[in-house]
Amino acid sequence: MDKLGVITAFIHSIVAINIPLLYGTVGEIVVEKSGSLNLGVEGTMAVGAIFGYICGCLANSLGVGILAAFLTGALCGLLFALLTVTLQANQNITGLTLTTFGLGIYFFVGNSLKGPDWPTLNNAVNVKNGFADLSIPLLSKIPVIGKGLFSHNILVYLGIIIAVALWWYLKHTTLGLKLRSVGENPAAADSVGINVKLMKYVHICLGSGIMGLGGYYMALLMSGSFNSACWINGYGWIAVALVIFANWNPSLAIAGTFVFGFFNTLRVSGSSLAKAFPALLGWLDKIPVQLYQALPFIITAIVLVVTSIRNKRGSSGLPAALGTNYYREDR
Repeated sequence: MDKLGVITAFIHSIVAINIPLLYGTVGEIVVEKSGSLNLGVEGTMAVGAIFGYICGCLANSLGVGILAAFLTGALCGLLFALLTVTLQANQNITGLTLTTFGLGIYFFVGNSLKGPDWPTLNNAVNVKNGFADLSIPLLSKIPVIGKGLFSHNILVYLGIIIAVALWWYLKHTTLGLKLRSVGENPAAADSVGINVKLMKYVHICLGSGIMGLGGYYMALLMSGSFNSACWINGYGWIAVALVIFANWNPSLAIAGTFVFGFFNTLRVSGSSLAKAFPALLGWLDKIPVQLYQALPFIITAIVLVVTSIRNKRGSSGLPAALGTNYYREDR
């Protein structure tokens, strides 16, 4: 592969490998804008991944897989809403429990079907073909960056569309304004007739469904190869940090995904870059594999520190009532 081809492949990998972070981040932003802090992103993505993959393969339909992933993710959100909104359980503990619960379901279902009963992606031709790259006319012909940015599978484009649509929804619609008011001051929102409980339920389920789509993407990216490691592999936790990095803005989450994707993709493409540009990037080959594996989490920690400092300066989009249960009787 020529040098320009290596750069193109690197850019393509940044997007393709890390788009699940966008789904997880945008989904969590929707949940947090309602004033609920859901730390169960990892478990929700795992549930969406396993059921989306199995249902999609059995039906031999990418659309069925997308629907199953969204609905099972939304069910996780419904469980979280029931416990935290209706029963007033602690949100932090409930989210962490949801992660454990979701991963437990993932491994239980996966291990139950592992072996001859496991549906393989090669036998689900429509799913495999539906996940193939689709080039955007003209844009994909741009030298170097064309194929890297504008030749991806349909779930990449769907993730971008969802992020932009939700940015517009939160910023420019009446319902979006009501949602933001619930996240900022649920008592004030309640006093003007907004159904706080309904808004929370709907958007917790919606955001969790989007997380489930990210899990399904991971399943297809891994070609449905089930083993002892979870397909999600910590992406849910990085997504929680990316929410802060994106300042609770779905459109900025796209840029955040790209930044994190750059460092995460070095683990896969660092060696190719080193061979293509030995004088400039040869040092990449000398970095231990373990450091590459830890790099996304190191960057996550750095981002949390930097954004915490930024937030103290008053530029945060953090919902004021985030993580606080709303007792209507105390209004």
